Formats: sequence, structure tokens, C-alpha cells
Amino acid sequence: MSDSRTALARAWREAESVVVLTGAGLSTPSGIPDFRSPGGRWERYRPVPLPEFLAHESARETYWRYKGETWQVICEAEPNPAHRALAELAAQDRIELLVTQNVDGLHERSGFPNERLVNIHGSDANVECMACHAREPRGPVQARWEAGEAVPRCACGGPWKPATISFGQSLVAADLERALEAARRCDLFVAVGTSLVVGPINQMLPVAQAGGAATAILTASETPYDDVADHRLADPVELALPAICTRVL
Repeated sequence: MSDSRTALARAWREAESVVVLTGAGLSTPSGIPDFRSPGGRWERYRPVPLPEFLAHESARETYWRYKGETWQVICEAEPNPAHRALAELAAQDRIELLVTQNVDGLHERSGFPNERLVNIHGSDANVECMACHAREPRGPVQARWEAGEAVPRCACGGPWKPATISFGQSLVAADLERALEAARRCDLFVAVGTSLVVGPINQMLPVAQAGGAATAILTASETPYDDVADHRLADPVELALPAICTRVL
């Protein structure tokens, strides 16, 4: 094990409270493309902000076309060794809270305990009506899209939208407060597979530092906090996290 992995494993083992933030880089080894990298999802689709989705049928059609195509990728993906390592650490009470920016449900499918998980950007597994705000599982609505319904609609007439946070849409206040409060109280904050450029959730790292926590960043890309983190690893997360997990436990 490299010195950097050994040092982080030691800090993890000694910490009483560990909080983790995960991003798209955790799921790329499972075959789910990220957003910003070359070949990522935003090269083919411009993000549709919520105000556009609400105002224009053409925007809703574009949004559903993008979401409809990526749903199949998500369904076929499997949790990778990094997901499973995090689930094992949580099972052994070595993670107090995991906040994920991902909407793919791979943490849930890895066995990570739901009571310690915050899906800060929502989940693709459900849909929400933008008129009456009813929620339903994604599967039946997705099947209607696949059958040719360009914008599936709720019984009330409002458009269904996968229950993820779009640009121009506020985070769930209770989820954000829970994430920031956990960061404020933790002894070790670990960011995995995230570029830490999306606010306000990227503020978890400076909030943790201000509270006296050690901080670690495990991702291949550069982040705005690389120079201030106590531990910085660019190793592939699907290799680094299982090795660290073994050493911690």
C-alpha cells in the first residue's frame, strides 16, 4: 500500500466520526459516464434548467430524451469495488454519513445503509409531477417514454420529471442542512470522485476544516481544494478505496 493510502487509512481508523461526499468519478468505473470530462454527457446534451423544462414542451422533450437514454445505462450498471468498500465501512460503523451527488442508485444497490445516506441531487429511480408533485417509481413512466410518449404526463395532466435536482432547482433544505451539520461535527471528511466545484454542497470541505476536521480528496481530477487537503490521492477509486477499507478494518 502506498504511503498516502496508509496515512489516510490511519486517519480513518483513528477518527470517531467520518463523513464522505461522493461524485460522478465514483461511478465511472461502473460504466456511467460523468458530465464534464471529454466524452461526458454534456458533450451530447446541453443541461435543461428547470425554468426551461416548465416553460417549453420542446425543452421537456429534450430532457426526457437525455434522461430516457441514460436510464438504460444506469439500469445495466453494477456497484464497483469502491461502492462496496464504502458499504463495508458503513456496516462497521466507520462512516457516520455519506452524501452523494450521484443519482444512479448504486450506493443503495451496494448495500449502503439508507439511514446514513443523503442523495443531495435526488434520484433517477423516481419521478415527480411538476404540477401536483406526486411521486411514483420511475419504471412504469419510463416504459411509457420508451413506447413513444415524448413527455409522459401524470393523471393530473402535469409533466413527469425524473426526481433529480435540475439547474435552477433548489436542493432539499433538510438534506443540505444535514450534510453541512455532519461536516461541521466530523473528525475526518473524505471527498471521493468529485471535482468539488458544484455548490453549495462543495462547502462541506471548508465547513469540515473550520470545525477542526482532517480532510481527504480521492479523485483523478484537480479540485479547488487540493492545496489545503490533508490527504490527496489521485489513484483510481476502485483500487484505492478497497485497499484503504482493508487497512481501516
